[in-house]
Order: sequence, then C-alpha cells, then structure tokens
Amino acid sequence: MEEAKNSLPTDRHVIKTDALSIMTERNQPLAATVYRPQHTTKAAVMIAPATGIKRQFYHHFATYLATCGFGVLTFDNEGIGESLSTELPKCDASLISWGRHDLPAVLDALQDEFANTTYHIIGHSAGGQLIGLMPNYQTVQSVFNVACSSGQIKNMDMPYKLKAMGFMDAFIPLSNLVLGYTPADKIGMGEPLPRGVARQWREWCNGAGYIKTAFGHSIHTHFYDELSMPALWLGFSDDDIANSDNIDDMIRVFTKMPAKKRFYTPKDFGLSHIGHMRYFSRRTHEKAPALWQMAVDWLEQQC
Repeated sequence: MEEAKNSLPTDRHVIKTDALSIMTERNQPLAATVYRPQHTTKAAVMIAPATGIKRQFYHHFATYLATCGFGVLTFDNEGIGESLSTELPKCDASLISWGRHDLPAVLDALQDEFANTTYHIIGHSAGGQLIGLMPNYQTVQSVFNVACSSGQIKNMDMPYKLKAMGFMDAFIPLSNLVLGYTPADKIGMGEPLPRGVARQWREWCNGAGYIKTAFGHSIHTHFYDELSMPALWLGFSDDDIANSDNIDDMIRVFTKMPAKKRFYTPKDFGLSHIGHMRYFSRRTHEKAPALWQMAVDWLEQQC
C-alpha cells in the first residue's frame, strides 16, 4: 500500500485541469493551469516558479499533489512562456513586479478557484524569495520552499562560482545592452528573461540577503519583517546556487518567520544528483518518492 501511495498516479485522467488567464494590477494577463482533485479539496496550493521557469515544468508534481487531494495552481510569470504578451525587449517586468503583482494576483485566483479552504505556497528558488512583496500574504497558511536562497555569488564554490560570475557580470549586462533582454535559455538557465528581471537578478545575487540589497532603494514597501506563517526550507548538498550558507542568508531576511530548514545529500535518497532543479522531476520522484511525500506531509500538517 505504501508503494501505491508514493508512486505517480496511474489514473491521472481523473485529475481535471483547466486553463486560466489571470489579470494582474499591471493589466498583464498571466497564463495559469488549475489542477482539481477528484474528491474533497484538503487545501489549495500555489506553486511559485523559479526564475525563467515555465509552469509546465511543475506539471507532474502538481498532478501528484492533486491526486493527494490538494487543489493546485501553476502559472507563468509576466514575460515568461505564455505570459509573454509583447516582444521581449519591450517587456518591462522585473523581479519586483513578479513579487508585488504576479504572486498576489495568482493567490487571489487560487482563492477564487478553491473557496473555503486553507492556502499554501510551494516556492521554488525565486518563487520563495519574492513572497515578502505580497500585500495579501495574510491569507497564506504555510510555505514550503525548495532550493530557495539568496544565491549570493561569494558563497558559491569553485568552479561554479566562476560560471555564475560570468553569467551575472558579463552575459546579462552585455545581452541587455545588445538585445534588450537576456537569452538565458542559450546557456541552460531557463527561458529568455526580460531585461529588468535579469538586471535585478544580477544586482541581488551580488549582495547579501538577495532582495534585501534593494530595501530603501528600489523597494520601499515590503512585508519580509511581517511574515510569520510556518515555513519549511528544503535544500540539497549538490545545489551550487542554494547551498547551505545561501539558504541561511535568505531565511534571515524573513525576520519573524518560524523557518525550519532541512538539508540533505542526494545519497540520503539513493540518488546521484538533485541539485537546484531535479526535486520536481518525475524521474527523481520515481526513484525517491519520499521527496514529494515531504511536501504532502507538510501540507497535511498545516491544513
């Protein structure tokens, strides 16, 4: 019975999915997908994506959560995937607008789609970093962050540190200057990025506390010192970006959040690699079902 509980569902056709368009306060439509449980909804979950990652990347994970009884909403941030509504060089989205406008609009939509339940965020990398910009954070019952950290370059190990420096300090500014956007996809870093997103990504990863470097400058109103919901932060030893020091660096920005940190090695689950992205991989789940079960257990505890 335990094997059936943890494996990917064989009756995925019973999980109904609906396409959704969510309008932000910036008058920008966001492409989203709603996953509906077959029976009673235990709770509702927003999956907040990493920088430049399309919602389809989280499809199997979202399907699994829905099979376990959770309503789920995935989405593309403005300027990414199907939420790109103009030529990329003309897109003025930023990390700040993603946190201040995209995340709140999606959370509102989650409540519209799944009424009379509790609401939770599963954040991947930037998706967990930006939640302190949400003015409607009070409705969030809990947070489950995966590979979420400050991404501070100086805390990275060689040789990845050199790669990150080249990307942040050369590739991003040069691409923005020449093309008007950053073609991050050309070097395996997700989708092409609006120049404002890439520029802030570079600035924040070159300082401590990621978004904290913008406090009092480009950010004058935020809620990082107010969020007090339970949060679990999950990290892995082979993640070059969200290493242990960088996770701690990001947690410190949430001054009132009772954060629990769990840091593992891939070998703890019989795996050779998890890194920054593979927690959400279907293949990873098939080999190590306990990883996705962690999210389910956390959500059930917080309902």
